[in-house]
Amino acid sequence: MGLLFSLSLIGCASYQTKVQGARTALVQQNFEKAVTELKPLAEKESDDQLVYLLDYAVALQLSGNLKESNTVLLKADRLAEMVDYQSISRFAGSLALNEEMVQYKGDTFEKIFINAYLAMNFLEMGLLDDALVEARRINEKYIKYRADEKKAFELNSFSKYLSALVWEASRSYDDAYIAYNEAYKIDPSIATIGEDLVRSAKLARRMDSYNEWKKKFPDVKEDPAWYDKAYGELVVIYQQGWGPRKIYSPNEYRFPALTAVPSETQKARATVQDMGYLSREVYDVQTAAIATLQEDQGILVAKRLGGIATKAVLSDQLRQKNELLGNLTWIALNVADRADLRQWSTLPQTIQTIRVPLKAGKYKVRLDGLNSAGNMTGEGLAEKEVEIKAGQKKFIVWRSLK
Repeated sequence: MGLLFSLSLIGCASYQTKVQGARTALVQQNFEKAVTELKPLAEKESDDQLVYLLDYAVALQLSGNLKESNTVLLKADRLAEMVDYQSISRFAGSLALNEEMVQYKGDTFEKIFINAYLAMNFLEMGLLDDALVEARRINEKYIKYRADEKKAFELNSFSKYLSALVWEASRSYDDAYIAYNEAYKIDPSIATIGEDLVRSAKLARRMDSYNEWKKKFPDVKEDPAWYDKAYGELVVIYQQGWGPRKIYSPNEYRFPALTAVPSETQKARATVQDMGYLSREVYDVQTAAIATLQEDQGILVAKRLGGIATKAVLSDQLRQKNELLGNLTWIALNVADRADLRQWSTLPQTIQTIRVPLKAGKYKVRLDGLNSAGNMTGEGLAEKEVEIKAGQKKFIVWRSLK
């Protein structure tokens, strides 16, 4: 019976295989097909449900169904925060067979990303109060994970940066400054962080901090529009490309490796009143994913070594009764032992922003994707009219997929 079960697992499709069709449909902008393929996987209760919910929520966002995307994300958030319980038999099964036997819990940076996606959807729908709820949730998770001594790359600087944007949009300038400062501590390389700290410190009337940041970032040129109450701001949150994908390691199929997914579109340009504004990177998902996998390698090695020992014991027990059956079981168990390739695979490669202060009024805005040479790739967001209100921010969220 054990042999038959092991052999049946060999033929089971991996997570990556099951979602590949949906990801291909997203690249082709066939959003309806992607949503249709992911929906039954996400709705089925299983050890993999969380990861399918996350991919399904992104597909819904790209299809324009932001309300349903948030319903799915809220479900995923609840599931991710459930007590991490694994039975002894299930853990033993993961040693005897493979890591896919245990429930998928998500990496720390993925769990914080759930609330960032909720906030992005709310901001695009113009629901600032709901986005504020997610900003507070991000802060709660940040405090929890920092107390758990999580590494900086696990704390997801974009989510903290986004919460700062939300606080700033609500004119809670002191909260915004604190969040920008915390994002800086997680990742000082955020492209816009110097001007964000200077601006938010002044708006929060933290003049000592303002002067300190002015000295630290002497190249920051303050725009008078930052402080002019007659101005609002256009904020584009641009999700670029695809994060790295998990594959079986070429050196050892029991371990996962990450491979980059090439993207032609590398930047976004917003055209407003014949003026072009380029996107600037605020978060690199690929770097966080790679660092997380490297951090997990020690645990993975220890568990797989334990797994090999477990397989040897089980096979030897059968071999004592039937040598052929024992040898076949050893082969089957090792063939069935494969790396866990589950991940939130619909995340972008990087997240970038475009921020344009504008006087109150109506504007025509167009977004174009650019390649590494600065040439248009054909991806973009068709021209649309947006209304900028004094003292308020207008958010546009866009994703390039090729």
